[in-house]
Amino acid sequence: MYCAKCGKELEKDAKFCVNCGTAVNAKQGETETKKGDEVQTTPAVNSQNTNQNNKTNNNSFSYMNIPYEYKPISMWGYFGYEILFAIPCIGWILLLVFALGGTSNKNLQNFAASYFCILIILVIIIAILIGTGALGVFLYEIR
Repeated sequence: MYCAKCGKELEKDAKFCVNCGTAVNAKQGETETKKGDEVQTTPAVNSQNTNQNNKTNNNSFSYMNIPYEYKPISMWGYFGYEILFAIPCIGWILLLVFALGGTSNKNLQNFAASYFCILIILVIIIAILIGTGALGVFLYEIR
């Protein structure tokens, strides 16, 4: 039996499609798709041809169904946030806002939290070096 929505082959006792999450009505060989309060029932597709046609669209289909809160950040997005967080005062305030939950995107929130942790570690290392006088000796030696 195959899912009527995405064409993925279903296990014989499956209640939901593991690919798209559509509920499967195993008694009638049909799948049910919820739209609002309505439930639409469609006969199950049992064709290998349909399954192969849908395999080419599965990558874009699954990416498009990712909720905003889990959308990945692009390479240029990370680069832009790096530059933004490096700006004194304004960037640091935005870093704190994003790190403490000011965005619904979990990837951005995790990136900001990790960037914040690295910033704290650097401040602690510099404070230790200043406290021990090692930084002064190091700067004196450079001259």
